[in-house]
Amino acid sequence: MDLYSFSGIMISFLGTVLGASCVLFMRKNLSDRLQRILSGFAAGVMVAASIWSLLIPSLEQSEGMGKWAFVPAAVGFWVGILFLLLMDHVIPHLHRNALQAEGPKSRLQRDTMLVLAVTLHNIPEGMAIGVVYSGYLSGNANISAMGALALSIGIAIQNFPEGAIISMPLKAEGMKKSKAFLYGVLSGVVEPISALLTIAATGIVTPILPYLLSFAAGAMLYVVVEELIPEMSAGQHSNLGTIFFAVGFSVMMILEVLFG
Repeated sequence: MDLYSFSGIMISFLGTVLGASCVLFMRKNLSDRLQRILSGFAAGVMVAASIWSLLIPSLEQSEGMGKWAFVPAAVGFWVGILFLLLMDHVIPHLHRNALQAEGPKSRLQRDTMLVLAVTLHNIPEGMAIGVVYSGYLSGNANISAMGALALSIGIAIQNFPEGAIISMPLKAEGMKKSKAFLYGVLSGVVEPISALLTIAATGIVTPILPYLLSFAAGAMLYVVVEELIPEMSAGQHSNLGTIFFAVGFSVMMILEVLFG
């Protein structure tokens, strides 16, 4: 793996670190309205990334299959959905504003399960970055260096609010700023790890790249529908979440067109 690819992977993680650092200098907790805005923006980025950076390249790489070119995209997409559904059932976690934890019964503390909830949906984001950079490193003509960078930047942008959303509420519940910051950072560590593991398996990944691209797309869209859309639509002024969903979608679409 070259320095360019490693830097691209770390850019997305930097977004989480910067977001979590908000807890160190912001006195007030994030308002419900701002959290809906941030959730909507993150959802828009993830949907656009799933389409332009993952599903469309998956279809393009399967063009040689003729009328069956949809098979890798459809199969990978559903495997990604089912994978996140399985993770939801086997990993104890607690979504923000939820009263009851999901997954198996556990004695884990509330703050730990909040971090696990964010960590859970960072896995497909890391895999998405890893799969795209695997395609770039293997010389795949459909995945350019700038296209891979666009995905890294887009996910870094939406990781910023995610880092803030996990660290700020923990501080509001009485946790020390330094510990809340650490928890926010830890929630994003799985992202570069999963990306690096995917790239390490480049030799295995390349033949099934169309399936893995759509797998990452399915997993990301599962997170959007399962978690982010309910969060951005909760309470009053839910139209703000919708508006910023469109903003996030537009930002990622523009990045993909400019850099892709």
